[in-house]
Amino acid sequence: MLLVGHSDTVWEAGAIQNRVPWRRDGDELHGPGVLDMKSGLVIIVGALERLRSRAHRPVRVVITCDEESGSPTGAAICRQAAQGVAAAIGFECPHPDGALKVGRRGSTRLQIAVTGRAAHAALDPGAGISAIDELVDQLTGIRGVISEASRDLEVLCNAGIISGGTRANVIPAHAEAEIGLRFQDLDSEKAVLDRLASLTPVREGARIETEILTHRPTWAPKDADRALLAEIAEAGSSLGMEIAGRPAAGAGDTNLIGGPLGIPAVDGFGPMGGGAHAVTEHILVPTLARRLDLLVRFLER
Repeated sequence: MLLVGHSDTVWEAGAIQNRVPWRRDGDELHGPGVLDMKSGLVIIVGALERLRSRAHRPVRVVITCDEESGSPTGAAICRQAAQGVAAAIGFECPHPDGALKVGRRGSTRLQIAVTGRAAHAALDPGAGISAIDELVDQLTGIRGVISEASRDLEVLCNAGIISGGTRANVIPAHAEAEIGLRFQDLDSEKAVLDRLASLTPVREGARIETEILTHRPTWAPKDADRALLAEIAEAGSSLGMEIAGRPAAGAGDTNLIGGPLGIPAVDGFGPMGGGAHAVTEHILVPTLARRLDLLVRFLER
């Protein structure tokens, strides 16, 4: 069994001293990364400590350090760690009701860079090629691409960062946008990414370059994932737990394993809580203990 986690958080150094102080309030435990996903790592370590002198399934653990930034180097490490494994479990937080995550949307960060030509905006406007105008037109065209791809399954597209230009009286020579894309199936993922990789300039003389910054392929639920979920649910039933699972909108390192590699996988094995990536981040401590018990029982079977 491959157990998958990550050690990085979205929080800057020092957040635990000011913005997200470590504190316990009844059953709630607060702190930076406590939900996403330091607590998942605690479950992994705690279960393996408990199983140290007991018979259990062979286990391999992979912990990446760049999941929150899209796993630019962690992706290759996850693929290497997945060689020869029977199945994988991810330790991100579960759905709000505690259900495991079986299938995740694909997530791609794409940068579109436009090069135009600078010129004086009043004295010689015809000599310039506005990179910003070209970028705006390209983003409008991308809306059409997304709309077409969403006829069967919705594709999400967010232009999250746009920059360009220098002064209002200078036609901009450069502009760029960073786009976040989310896919539910591999076919629409491939179709959209192929289209965006070969954008044609609207303005003569403009140049467009696209670069994939990070890419987590779509992990669509498959029968093998549901079979793994059923086995985990059976282990949970022996402990008096009811375990369910369904797809999730967000992406994670399990996309790299359950998607194109086709390895049976589930995610969301961390404890319940809320406020991921927010100052309200917390876990419910009793659910951490229950998840630890469930992992031990599952690995013993």
